[in-house]
Amino acid sequence: MQIKSLGHVVIRAANLARSEAFYRDVLGLPVCTHYDKDGLKVAFFTLGDHHDFAIMESPGRGDAATSGLDHVAFKIGSSLEELRLAKQYLDASGVPSKPIDHEVTQSLYINDPDGNGIELYVDVSDAWRTDPDALVRTLAPLEL
Repeated sequence: MQIKSLGHVVIRAANLARSEAFYRDVLGLPVCTHYDKDGLKVAFFTLGDHHDFAIMESPGRGDAATSGLDHVAFKIGSSLEELRLAKQYLDASGVPSKPIDHEVTQSLYINDPDGNGIELYVDVSDAWRTDPDALVRTLAPLEL
């Protein structure tokens, strides 16, 4: 397995609307889509890729222990086979992973030794280019 590039960063915020306004209006990051389902609210921003930065709401949790980084995503390729090989490598290394299908990307979620979230993903669709909501349409278990 080899990391090809930094994919995106997701932070947690106590108030999604306030944080979205800051990143959109003050820093000028363009919003590409939103996810609001099953109690999970996320704003996705793009700088040319499907999403480069996102904010996940953690209501009532403004303290340092619960706000901040949710996960960092690293692109490891563009094929499901590369993701399978990464999972085999992680399994052999004793690192538990959770495979998730996001339609645009397929991912393995892991934690580093300190519990920081990491997403290793492969791009499998460019549907986001014409349909930004494709980013958030699918959040399903993935069989590898």
